[in-house]
Order: sequence, then structure tokens, then C-alpha cells
Amino acid sequence: MLKLDDRDLKILAILSQEGRLSKAELAKRVNLSAAPCWERLKRLEEAGIIAGYHAEIALKKVAPHVVVFMAVELESHRAEDFQAFERAVQPLDEIVACWAVGGGFDYILQVVTTDIDAYQRLVDHLLEARVGLARYFSYVMTKPVKRTHALPLELLTAGRAKE
Repeated sequence: MLKLDDRDLKILAILSQEGRLSKAELAKRVNLSAAPCWERLKRLEEAGIIAGYHAEIALKKVAPHVVVFMAVELESHRAEDFQAFERAVQPLDEIVACWAVGGGFDYILQVVTTDIDAYQRLVDHLLEARVGLARYFSYVMTKPVKRTHALPLELLTAGRAKE
């Protein structure tokens, strides 16, 4: 694991909120000259700590849609059953996120479709594909309350030893 200092963490915190920030402005905000800041940025990218840069789309301004969170329980809990389910959801564009979770369910999926009928067609597809789906529960999002890409890096690293 790459050892991160306070400046690295500040770079990550800033970029998690403002991914389009110019390298010059980033260097200014972390109190570094451009070249050392760019070297740090490159090191963070090469280590896979910065996994990508993305635009956040205001989907409601683009097209009518529905967001559904789907809690999934599999019939069996062998490694190959989990692998089969995970392979099955990868090519489905409507499934924009899938998390393996502990507790009463095996997975939580975030699905974005044009409407509830399209969501049901997706569910039918998963059931017909025989990927081990035992039960599922659907939760239609009525409104977003909080969403951020800014991670609580300061909280997560507060207890680490100072260098």
C-alpha cells in the first residue's frame, strides 16, 4: 500500500469534490509548486488510488427515468453461485452499481431505467437467466436526499501515526 502523507490526503479530498480542477489550481491549494504536485498526482493515479475522473450528470434534465434499489438474496451461497450472479450483472447497463453486502441480503443493486415496466423486464431477465436469484426486494427512489463523492478522508485517517 502506498504511504500517504497529509498533502496526498489533501489532494485526494480536493479532487473528490472538484475533479475538473486544473493542476495549477490544485498545486496552489495544497501549497506546492506545479511539478511536485503533478508528481504526487501521477503517483496517486499509478497506484490506483485515483481510479478515475467522472462527470456527475443531472439525469432528470436529460431524460425521464426511475431509480430502483434492489436487494437480492441468492438461493445458494457457494463461491460459484456468487461468481455466476456477479458475471450476470456486469453486462446489464441498467445496473449502474452492485454491492455485495453482509446481513440479510447478498447484494444491493442500483438500477436506472426509463420506467417501472423496463425495471420489471430487467428483473424478468435475471429470473429467466437462472443466476440463482431466490428473492428480491425493490425500493423506488422518490427523491435524492444526500449524495456526495467527497470521502471523509480526514475521519478515516485521523488515527494514523504521524510521520
